[in-house]
Amino acid sequence: MQQLSEQEQIRRDKLTAIRKAGINPYPADLFPVDHTTTGIKENFEEGKNVVIAGRLMSRRIQGKASFAELQDSKGRIQVYFNRDEICTGEDKSKYNDLYKKLLDIGDFIGIEGELFKTQVGEMTVMVKDFHLLSKALRPLPLPKTDKEGNTHDGFNDPEQRYRQRYADLAVNPKVKEIFVKRTKLFNAMRNFFNEREYFEVETPILQSIPGGAAARPFVTHHNALDIPLYLRIANELYLKRLIVGGFDGVYEFSKNFRNEGMDRTHNPEFTAMEIYVAYKDYNWMMEFTEQLLEHCAEAVNGTTDATFGEHKINFKAPYKRLSMTDAIIEYTGFDITGKSEKELYEAAKGMDIEVDDTMGKGKLIDEIFGEKCEGKFIQPTFITDYPKEMSPLCKEHRDNPELTERFELMVCGKEIANAYSELNDPLDQRERFEEQLKLSEKGDDEAMFIDNDFLRSLEYGMPPTSGLGIGMDRLIMFLTNKQSIQEVLFFPQMKPEKKAVELSEEEKEVFKLLKNDSVHELNDIKEQSGLSNKKWDKAVKGLRKHKMIDVFKEGETLNMKIS
Repeated sequence: MQQLSEQEQIRRDKLTAIRKAGINPYPADLFPVDHTTTGIKENFEEGKNVVIAGRLMSRRIQGKASFAELQDSKGRIQVYFNRDEICTGEDKSKYNDLYKKLLDIGDFIGIEGELFKTQVGEMTVMVKDFHLLSKALRPLPLPKTDKEGNTHDGFNDPEQRYRQRYADLAVNPKVKEIFVKRTKLFNAMRNFFNEREYFEVETPILQSIPGGAAARPFVTHHNALDIPLYLRIANELYLKRLIVGGFDGVYEFSKNFRNEGMDRTHNPEFTAMEIYVAYKDYNWMMEFTEQLLEHCAEAVNGTTDATFGEHKINFKAPYKRLSMTDAIIEYTGFDITGKSEKELYEAAKGMDIEVDDTMGKGKLIDEIFGEKCEGKFIQPTFITDYPKEMSPLCKEHRDNPELTERFELMVCGKEIANAYSELNDPLDQRERFEEQLKLSEKGDDEAMFIDNDFLRSLEYGMPPTSGLGIGMDRLIMFLTNKQSIQEVLFFPQMKPEKKAVELSEEEKEVFKLLKNDSVHELNDIKEQSGLSNKKWDKAVKGLRKHKMIDVFKEGETLNMKIS
């Protein structure tokens, strides 16, 4: 059974009392909301009747009257409870018992009331009647404000915020703004494409062959078909099949999955947008991308300017263009043109880049660029003309057979877009896949599979096409100035949550006396605890067993601190 805190037990006792009073704490009825908090403030009219609903977020009870705050999806507004306005007859229990004694901060209530302004001019709802809509059994992690206006105990720990996004959204209103902007970004991009008559489509998430990118997939098993299936790493090959089928332009916002590392800019589940347009090339796509991102920045923030950490960036077109070969020369002095795999390997080692024998030419060049160049590009910059070994799905460069017609868009040292003049020669594509197969046999677990059905589709003929992929999570990071991808995902992947440790009262007392990151003399803490020797020893032993404290010796002094 779950160990309940004192507050949680009190709330459950109140729940029982509410039910005994004949009140349903979780009614099924529709509640006829006709106003929002911001709507009231924007169109305030003294004496107007309104019906609103939301969470009770604060209250100041003064006998038969009380000021409180109600929070809905739009914001907060002050509400005024007066016993005699609510309870017009002899029975005052709705105010005296239900409101004063049985409601808690965090409960959802519905209010019917009348608008007025207080003596200090604050827009307020005079409560004429209220209804309990949902009883909260766990107290919200609300910050506390002292008399000097200082805020304490804010719900700021990132791990707890990501695990309990529902609580984060409830008590940290600015978090919601991130996700409002995220939706604005998707809508702006979708409108941009739809105005040009490109079609939004859906492609499979479960795939028999993971294709369209070099990445390690998640694998599962389909029982009915008795075959392995893979979660999508990219939707590229399916979208190009639709271009073969006769669509001139298709796009998809897709959930992709890559069974790889996690860090501040990578989550194993992420959202990408990919678009493919027939009869275009990567030069056209560069201009298209500039126009798209300028449009999106304006739609999300009302300006093309954005701040990311210490950097001020501007998404207004046009963007700088630089070939990958020239970028590597500029920042390392090394020219990759015509170099063999061995020469690239030795060059990378000479630059103190970690490499291994499974890496082919493409991977080695990618490591050199990633380590020595990528972080240098702060303003939006197109890195163009990638070596062929790095781009197995990309068309050979029209002027240099060692290169491909590809670009990546770099912002603040990170790639946010990747685009090609798509390879539509089925024989060339088969050779590229076979090269990837050799890399796989060499030990590269990110090398691409051979997709024979995709090759068959190319043999029916695909028109000249350009494709673009954008990492939506990373783009919204730049537009909202968030340094971690977890901040822009409602529910990022997390390590399993540690089970709550049940402590004895003595263990709680000792742990409370220790301050984070501070070292304390053991005898000082023992004296402050006031515990007997037997209880002290048992408490310290229990805390060490739970790995919550460290006890260690410095010189002749025995110390302790939080682990």
